[in-house]
Amino acid sequence: MNKATLFKLLETRSGLSALALRIPAGIIFAAHGAQKLFGAFGGYGLEGTGQWMASIGLEPGYLMALAAGSAEFFGGIALLVGLLVRPAAAVLAVTMAVAILSVHVGNGLFMANNGYEFGLALLAISVALAIQGAGSLSIDRKLTAKGA
Repeated sequence: MNKATLFKLLETRSGLSALALRIPAGIIFAAHGAQKLFGAFGGYGLEGTGQWMASIGLEPGYLMALAAGSAEFFGGIALLVGLLVRPAAAVLAVTMAVAILSVHVGNGLFMANNGYEFGLALLAISVALAIQGAGSLSIDRKLTAKGA
């Protein structure tokens, strides 16, 4: 990867608004990923999550659980620390789109019915971060300020 490509991945707009999105979304994504990968916070781990994903048609279930859990856990950590936020947010946006379309959309909007409102909010945050980057208080900003 050349320097110009790396700079474009890390480039970010100034301001603190991204921080207000990154921190809560990073916590939520990392916690959900930990449920899928490690069985933390009452989750089912890779085996259980993989079986569930296979049962709803996302095959191979184990691999899909590994992909979704990794995207959420490592993407959430990336958001929290502000490193590689644009690519992490793009992957998280795709993950949320898949979750909405494969699990929640048939249940309507509201969370009370396992609807897609929470996934939609996380999708919107992810898209916003993919567009604007990590913001002023981020590792991405520090790296691009030095010319990467």
